Amino acid sequence: MGRSKLSILGISGSPRKAATDFVVRKALEYAEKKFQVETDYFHFYGKKINFCLHCDYCIRTRKGCIQKDDMTEVYAKLEEADTMLFGTPVYNGTLSGQLKTLFDRCRALVAKNPKALKNKVGAGIAVGGDRVGGQELALLTIHSFFLIHKMIPVSGGALGANLGGIIWSKDRGAKGAEEDTEGFKSVYKTVDRLVETTMLLRKI
Repeated sequence: MGRSKLSILGISGSPRKAATDFVVRKALEYAEKKFQVETDYFHFYGKKINFCLHCDYCIRTRKGCIQKDDMTEVYAKLEEADTMLFGTPVYNGTLSGQLKTLFDRCRALVAKNPKALKNKVGAGIAVGGDRVGGQELALLTIHSFFLIHKMIPVSGGALGANLGGIIWSKDRGAKGAEEDTEGFKSVYKTVDRLVETTMLLRKI
């Protein structure tokens, strides 16, 4: 915090550079152009982030995670960002294992700094190969992460973006996602609300 410009962190929870990567990047580009915000981005492609071992090192020592992998980069980005946008592909009706692992590893972040995520605004995007493939459950799981860490979850609201951004890729990667013009309306409505809410909180 403390910058003149608002900073949005976008995270793609996919191990591939395909539909979810494309959608999150487009959402960040939209935010930059419309609101002149700063953006940062993280994707899982080529990254090594291990499962949480539940060893309780972070709880005992309050010194962060004992594992030294690419999650170290994520911790810094999460603390630096004013607000965040998580994108996930839909796997078996919910979010990806990669994004779930990131969420699990945040135990170490808040053990070291309980206020690391507190009062930051968050939103989600879910990208499914099927039109009704589990996107809403994936978004609710993302919202649960926000609530657990005392964040403020937002969506684009009723009539099109009830729980956040929802994209139907038809299992055709970025090209399929790009063709979902109605889905992108939900993404942009969600980004609007994400930025507007964060700006309102800055004025309090």
